[in-house]
Amino acid sequence: MLSAETWPQFRGSNGMATIDDSRIPLKWGANENVKWKTDLPGPGSSSPIYWENKLFVTCYTGYGIDQKNIGEPEDLGRSILCLDRASGKILWEKQIPLANPDDDYRGYLTEHGYASPTPVTDGKHVFAFFGKSGVHAFTLEGEKVWSKDVGDSSSNRRWGSAASPILYRDLLIVNASDESKAIIAFEKTTGQEKWRYESKQLELTYNTPTLHAPKDGRSELVIAAPDELFALDPKTGKKLWWAKSEIPGNITPSVISAGEVLFTTGGYPRKGAIAIKGGGSGDVTDKILWRSKTFSYVPSSVYQDGLLHWVNDEATVIVMDLKTGETLTKRTIESIKKRKKFSFYASLLRIGDKLVAVSRRDGTFIFEANKEMKQVGVNSLGDESDFNATPALAKDAIYLRSNKAIYCIAK
Repeated sequence: MLSAETWPQFRGSNGMATIDDSRIPLKWGANENVKWKTDLPGPGSSSPIYWENKLFVTCYTGYGIDQKNIGEPEDLGRSILCLDRASGKILWEKQIPLANPDDDYRGYLTEHGYASPTPVTDGKHVFAFFGKSGVHAFTLEGEKVWSKDVGDSSSNRRWGSAASPILYRDLLIVNASDESKAIIAFEKTTGQEKWRYESKQLELTYNTPTLHAPKDGRSELVIAAPDELFALDPKTGKKLWWAKSEIPGNITPSVISAGEVLFTTGGYPRKGAIAIKGGGSGDVTDKILWRSKTFSYVPSSVYQDGLLHWVNDEATVIVMDLKTGETLTKRTIESIKKRKKFSFYASLLRIGDKLVAVSRRDGTFIFEANKEMKQVGVNSLGDESDFNATPALAKDAIYLRSNKAIYCIAK
């Protein structure tokens, strides 16, 4: 049995993407510091998560695996797997039936596939979201508890699902913007729907909701939609406040909560970023602290000591001052060889005083967590499939997921 550690959701506890006390090796290769490798039954862009000794990940099969021979849509299958975190052995695998026809395998959907939302666990149950095929709850031993449909619609782009579910107290909260233009909360043990927030403005809202705690003591569920950042009461789904972000188009990066301040970025074709003081009620656009044209299209950022760090999908290293919005560092990673566009999908992670950025096809880059964000290393596993998933971190290991396998990097 491994120590009582957890990485329970996308980007870890509270979505902070950070671990301070770590013995993770920051240099690895196909024959160096790979404790185990486990082949997966199919690809996926979802992140691994774990609770103590059990690690969970989702995959898809049957359709959209080979771009030259994509197969038939009705053969699409999904699965959730449980692995032993110490050995990588698959303990159980559960198949999820195709409940509704999904979007065709074309356009940008081919970049991430049909298993993009990361599961979430509370240590008793694990919850997996498969878009038009619904939300599914299992015990950690693999026993099915409940399933719920969240809709079968599509956004106007037909790019599939991306946002990951999160937990708040006894609620499982799902961004079903693509399926029903709704944020839905379920009672986590029974699957009973407790509230639903619906809005046409949720079209192309792909980010995982963020829980924010302003100084007034309440909790806020914050979501970035096209042209608007807004907060709901996570207990009731009531809209608390909103601000006009002027960032249009699809919004993918998670909102970053840093003390009283919230940071969001994204958009297309006009991209940008804003910071705003959380809290309040009604229209709080006047609380926007600054606006910037510096952006990330897909990856989320990491906040530390007044600084925002990220590597965007165009292989640009960025450091911003959260207080002022000044871009302190902005440079291209010249060693990205195959293509700059969509070269990073995984979000940045911080391990102590270092930052880890997993590229899709050119290895994992290590940076210093400071204003310069100096590159100090790059690691490759020789796996030529895409690495789209944000890793999971432990005190002594990092869990990397490609479209072919999961790797445990440890000494």
